[in-house]
Amino acid sequence: MEKGEHREQRAQLICYRFIQSVYLNHNTIVEGRGNQVRKNLFVIGMALILFTALLFSFGTAQAAGATTDTSAAPAQEADATAPVSVTVPYLEQWLASPHADATSEAFRHWDEEDPAEIPVECAKCHSSTGYQDFLGADGSEPNIVNAAVAPGTVVDCVACHNDVTIVKDSVTMPSGLVLTNLGDESRCMECHQGRESKFSVDTAIADSGADLDTVSADLGFLNIHYYAAAATKYGTLAKGGYEYDGKAYDANFMHVAGFETCIDCHNSHTLEVRVDECAGCHEDVTSVEELRDVRMAGSQMDYDGDGNVDEGIFYEIEGLQQSLLTAIQSYASEVAGAAITYDPAAYPYFFVDTNADGATSEDEAVFPNSYASWTPRLVKAAYNYQTSIKDPGSYVHGGKYIIQLLFDSIDDLNQATSEQVDMTAMRRIDSGHFAGSEEAFRHWDEEGVVPGSCAKCHSDSGLPTFLSEGVNVSVAPSNGLACSTCHDDLVEFTRYEVQSVKFPSGAVIDSGDPDTNLCMNCHQGRESTVSVDKLIGSTEPDAQSESLRFLNPHYFAAGATRYGTEAKGAYEYADKEYVGFFDHGGVNNCSDCHMTHALEVDAESCIECHSEVETADDLVNIRYTYTDYDGNGDDQEGVYFEIQSMRDTLWAAAQQYAADTVGTAIVYSDSSYPYFFVDTNGNGEADADEVNSDNSFKAWTPRLLRAAYNYQYSGKDPGSFTHNPQYIIQVLYDGIEDLGGDVSAMTRP
Repeated sequence: MEKGEHREQRAQLICYRFIQSVYLNHNTIVEGRGNQVRKNLFVIGMALILFTALLFSFGTAQAAGATTDTSAAPAQEADATAPVSVTVPYLEQWLASPHADATSEAFRHWDEEDPAEIPVECAKCHSSTGYQDFLGADGSEPNIVNAAVAPGTVVDCVACHNDVTIVKDSVTMPSGLVLTNLGDESRCMECHQGRESKFSVDTAIADSGADLDTVSADLGFLNIHYYAAAATKYGTLAKGGYEYDGKAYDANFMHVAGFETCIDCHNSHTLEVRVDECAGCHEDVTSVEELRDVRMAGSQMDYDGDGNVDEGIFYEIEGLQQSLLTAIQSYASEVAGAAITYDPAAYPYFFVDTNADGATSEDEAVFPNSYASWTPRLVKAAYNYQTSIKDPGSYVHGGKYIIQLLFDSIDDLNQATSEQVDMTAMRRIDSGHFAGSEEAFRHWDEEGVVPGSCAKCHSDSGLPTFLSEGVNVSVAPSNGLACSTCHDDLVEFTRYEVQSVKFPSGAVIDSGDPDTNLCMNCHQGRESTVSVDKLIGSTEPDAQSESLRFLNPHYFAAGATRYGTEAKGAYEYADKEYVGFFDHGGVNNCSDCHMTHALEVDAESCIECHSEVETADDLVNIRYTYTDYDGNGDDQEGVYFEIQSMRDTLWAAAQQYAADTVGTAIVYSDSSYPYFFVDTNGNGEADADEVNSDNSFKAWTPRLLRAAYNYQYSGKDPGSFTHNPQYIIQVLYDGIEDLGGDVSAMTRP
C-alpha cells in the first residue's frame, strides 16, 4: 500500500471511530431504576462528526500534499472563512440497515438480563465492541472475546473498518475448518457462519452414548443460529450442515464471475441485494421477491419430486422442507414416542405437539413445552431442517447444498419409520456437469488444487483457459462446471467456437459442428492405441516388465468411441481392421441425442426410428442388425446386452490368463483406482481388504495390459452401445481372441 493510501485509510478509521463514539449515542438507552431515559446527543454528535470529517479532509489533503511537485506555482493562501462541504462516507446507507438498528432484538435481547450485558459467547456478532475484541483490533488477544458488552452497541463503521479487517482474508468456521484467501467478504463471514456444525452435532451424539433411535435425556436440539449464509455458500468446505457419513456434498457455490462474494451481491452498507445487477443474467428479475423464481439451465432436476422443473430453486427447497417436516413428525410419533411441532419464531423452535394435530398452537410454542424426546437420528434431521429455514437466502447462497441436506435427512428418517415420505420422484444431485458434490469435482479438496493435467475438464475455468492458451495450469477446485465454461458471453449465451479437436492419439478431428467439437474437448479420454504401444515398446507379449503399468483411458470418452479407428481411443490390435465414425442415420451431433444441460438422452427423439423405445430405460433394447455377436444364440437382445456379454467373456479370459500364464490372480473394481488388484484369496471377487493401492496389480504383460485397457474402456463409456457399437465389439472380440478365449461362436463385425 502506498503511503498516501495508508494515510487515507487511517484518516477514515479516525472518522469512523468518532462516529462510533458520538453519533451512536443518539440511540443510546440509559437504564435507570424502573425507567429508561433516551439521551438525545444528536446535535453534539453531528458537530463532532463534522469536526472528524474536517480532520479526515485535512489528513487526506496532507497525504496528497506529500506528493505535490514543489516546482509548481506557489499555492494560494486558503480562505479561512470559505464554507467546507463534508460528506461522511456511506452514513445514510448504513443508518437504514439492520446493522444500525439499535432497537432490534439482535442488539436488545439482553436488556432484561441480570446483569444487562451481552455475554462473551454472543458479543462478537451482536456488538461492535465485541467484534473488535474478537479480532484483537482493540489491542486484546485475537480470536476470543475477553469481556461482556453492554446491550445496544450496534454493528457500526469501526466493526468492519479497522486495522485488522484491512488485511483480514480468512475465517475459522464453527467446524474448525479454515477458509482462506477470502478478501473483504471475510468481515461478513465471521458472523454469518452459524454457531454449530456437523462436528458439534456428532460430538453431542457421541457424548450422549445413545443408539441411533434411542431417546436420551442427554440430547437436545442444536441450533445453527441465524443467517448462516457463509456456511450455506461454502457447503462441505465449511460443514455447517449435518452431512451424513458416506455421502458427498456440494462445495463453494461460485455463481458467476463478479458475483462470487457477499459484497458482490449485497450492498455492504445497506445490506440490500443489488437486484438491478441480477438482471444481467436473470432478465425477468426486478425485485428481491422475484429472485425466488430463478432457475438456471444447470439445474434441471425435480429435486422435491412435485413434477415441476420450471419453478425457482426457492420452491424446490420449500417442497423438500415440507417433506422433511412431515418425516420428522412421523418419526417423532412412531419412534421417539412423542409428537413434535415446529415454530420458526419461538425458541427453542421444536415443541411437544400436545394435541397431535400437526400444527403449532400459541399455547404449545412456549419454553416449558420444549420437545425433549430426542434421538440421535432426530437431532440430525431437526438440525438440517433449522439450517435450511434460518438462512432465508439459502436458495441463492448454496441451494444445491441445502437440497442435499434436506434429501438425506428425509432418506435417513425413512429408514426407521413405517409411514415413509415417498421419495421416488425426488432427486438429490444434478447431471454430471453440474454435480458439484461428486468425485469428478471433489477429488482434489484435500490438496486444495486441481493439477493442470486435470483442470481442463474438472474445473469451471479449465476449458476456457485451454481454448484460449492451448495449455492448462493448476486451479482451485470448483463446484462443478459453470455457465462460463461453455459460454463465452453470459448475456447472449453464445458458445465458444471450436474448429477442431486433437485427440490423445494425435488425431485432429473436426465433426463439422463447433458445439460437438466443444463437447469432445473433454469427452475424448486420455489414452489411446498409441500410448499403450509406446508404453509396451519391444516387450514380448507374455513377458512381465517393471516398466509396465495399467493405463487408464479415463471416463466417458464418447467422442473417441464415435470416431472409432480415426481417434484410436480403444486399443486396436495390429493387422486388424476397425470401423471409423459411426453414422447414426444423420443424428450425429452430441446435442442431437443429449439434452444440452440435463445431459440425459432425449429418448423421445429415438422413437421415430426405434419403435421399441418409450422411455430412456428402453434404449438398451435397441437392435438394428440381427447378428449374434456374443454367440449366446440370442439375436433379438439389444446390442447393449451383446456388449456386456462380450465384456464378461473378456474378463473371464483375462482372469484365466493372469492365473495360468502370469501366475498372479487378478480382480477388478470399477470404482476404486487403480481398478485392478491382486486376488489374494483366489476367489475371483474384489474383496474389501483387497481393494487398496498397496495391493494394486503389478504383474503386467503386454497381452494382459491390452485386454485390461479395452475392458476398462468399454466400461467407462456407458453409452458405447449407441456411440459406436461395432467398434466396441471389435476390440472386445480381438481381446478375447488374443488371450486365447473361445470366439468360435462369436461374430466379429
